[in-house]
Amino acid sequence: MERDIEQILLTPEQIQNRIRELGEILTAEYADKDPVIVGVLKGVVVFYADMVRQIKAPCQMDFMWLSSYSGTDSTGSMIVRQDVTADIRGRHVLILEDIYDTGNSLTYTVEHLKKKEPASLKICTLLDKPERRKPGVTLQADYVGFTIPNAFVVGYGLDYNEKYRNLPFIGILKPEIYEK
Repeated sequence: MERDIEQILLTPEQIQNRIRELGEILTAEYADKDPVIVGVLKGVVVFYADMVRQIKAPCQMDFMWLSSYSGTDSTGSMIVRQDVTADIRGRHVLILEDIYDTGNSLTYTVEHLKKKEPASLKICTLLDKPERRKPGVTLQADYVGFTIPNAFVVGYGLDYNEKYRNLPFIGILKPEIYEK
């Protein structure tokens, strides 16, 4: 698998250091709010597990599973495979996302959850790739781990056709792998 990586963009140490920093910020933000922390599956699993352990405040865990990708391209249409199970009306909700790129899935997620009338709704994304944002997408993440260039990245939960999620780092996939 590692032979398919063109460049390591973020090392395990860089990722864990930033998660600790975000954990301190989110602990202060949610200390007395008993938030519901919603992870957007599947890519968020690794980040989610590490992030919730760094939030030193009571919280409830929940997940949504959306699908919009085929290979390296977003199809633009959302499929909700699993919705949140918690009643989030009047609750503080924090969305954890692995990567914010085109904005399609995150915008859909935010609009979907807003209909459930949470007290507040904020976004924490490990990776922000603003160069990939679709025209007209104005949504901003409240907390960002890293801003990255417009390259196809895998590892630490991120995949290409369900592969590479288990790499401990985030790397740029060699173009010849996905341009076949």
